[in-house]
Formats: sequence, C-alpha cells, structure tokens
Amino acid sequence: MEHHSINYLEIPTTDIGRSKAFFNTVFGWRFEDYGPQYSCFIDAGITGGFYQAEVSFNLEKGCPLIVLYSKDLEQTQAAVKAAGGTISTDIFSFPGGRRFHFIEPAGNEYAVWSE
Repeated sequence: MEHHSINYLEIPTTDIGRSKAFFNTVFGWRFEDYGPQYSCFIDAGITGGFYQAEVSFNLEKGCPLIVLYSKDLEQTQAAVKAAGGTISTDIFSFPGGRRFHFIEPAGNEYAVWSE
C-alpha cells in the first residue's frame, strides 16, 4: 500500500441490490455483503463498498465524479442503457480522450472514459 494514496471508496446508494446488479452486469464487479446495509465491491480497480443511504450524488450537487475506464466506449454506453442506466451526457471529446456520463438505477451519476 502506498503512503497517502486513496485506499478505499465508500459510495452511498438508495438501493444496494439495484446498484450491485447494475455494476455486476455492466462492469463485471463482484460483491461481498457485510449485512443488509453494506456490500464491498471486488474487481473494480479500487477497494470499496456501497452503503445504504437516503441520498444519491451527482455533479449538480457538487459531488465528486467517479470516472470508470473502458476500452470500448460505445459498447459500454450500450451496456449501461441495456442494464437500466440513463445517459446524462452523451459521448464527448476532451483533451486526452472521450467520455460519457450516466445515472445508474439507484440515482448516482458516474462517467466512463476512453482514449
């Protein structure tokens, strides 16, 4: 473990079951439950978990944006839609790549980028 590095990420969700199903289907994440109100995600690139909350997050609220990586942006965008996600910002270019934003079924906003 690297000193002062980001080590763990805890994400609020209004529906742990829906979030787990969505991220498993689209991104292949696995989960280990620690009771009904917390589930640790595995194979996500960083260790962390979903915890039951009454709030969701998005950029309008000034929340940090969690950005995932994809080798095939169009395929990932199609998978997000097929799994019940909503595209909040369609694919756009920025210096260094392209990305899109989406709202997962529990209401949280994420982004996916590619070169």
